[in-house]
Amino acid sequence: MKTRITELLEIKYPIIQGGMAWVAEHHLAAAVSQAGGFGLIGAANAPAEVVREEIRKARELTDQPFGVNIMLLSPHAEEVAQVVIEEHVQAVTTGAGNPEKYIGRWKEAGIKVIPVIASVALARRMERCGADAVVAEGMESGGHIGSLTTMTLVPQVVDAVNIPVIAAGGIGDGRGFAAVRMLGAEAVQMGTRFVVAKESIVHANYKERILKAKDIDTEVTGQSHGHPVRGLRNQMTREYTRLEKGGATFEELEYLTLGALRRAVMEGDVKNGTVMAGQIAGLISKEQSCQEMLEEIMKEAEQLLCQK
Repeated sequence: MKTRITELLEIKYPIIQGGMAWVAEHHLAAAVSQAGGFGLIGAANAPAEVVREEIRKARELTDQPFGVNIMLLSPHAEEVAQVVIEEHVQAVTTGAGNPEKYIGRWKEAGIKVIPVIASVALARRMERCGADAVVAEGMESGGHIGSLTTMTLVPQVVDAVNIPVIAAGGIGDGRGFAAVRMLGAEAVQMGTRFVVAKESIVHANYKERILKAKDIDTEVTGQSHGHPVRGLRNQMTREYTRLEKGGATFEELEYLTLGALRRAVMEGDVKNGTVMAGQIAGLISKEQSCQEMLEEIMKEAEQLLCQK
């Protein structure tokens, strides 16, 4: 299936793996790229030299294109922005901020720039600044979310910009892929489904929570201070919600979640850790290799799209 995204990123399938903190490291990114998609290393809050090492390790596992997701609120964002240039990364996706000040440098270095956006206004601004594409991410996604659903956001962004649009949020199989293609998206970005990939280093407890999740098992915390995050309900989210309703300050709530994602991903603490997952978790019921996932999704999507 050829789209402007497959041509832009030189990939077989228009499927991008989300740049999830602690989850999207070199094993997963390389496996997705090797399978024909586009893998991403999630820089998150990691120091620049750690990101450099992850890039080099991924290159040892695949000769296919992959990229880096840069969280712009990270204290190391400036240094990571330079590392991706020095390491000749094929593409960068960005979140948690505005990448305008970096876009020119990245473009001069031949790096494709794909910001994650949650509104039409930001999509238009990114296009004016020279972005090669945008990821329109709906609130169904796991982790930090916006306020619009994928179904409403994607077609409005498609109508507003001329650059390719990648849909994200609530997509986990060929049906979701086909649906957003009909809305005008030229690729999809998936996170939650890749968490349970065989190549994912995520702790077995975390994977099991996703595989056993029901449709109503995700919850959004942090809405009172403007930083909503979606994850699976557990003891930590219940305590967070109790404190939030009681008027706890942003600092108090942040202290509660300090290191919580790492504990869940690396140590398997799915009771007191942050188990980020999208609403699509209830649809995910099996662990597969990245190759099996991509082939299954594309086969189902192509069958559906050919019927239209």
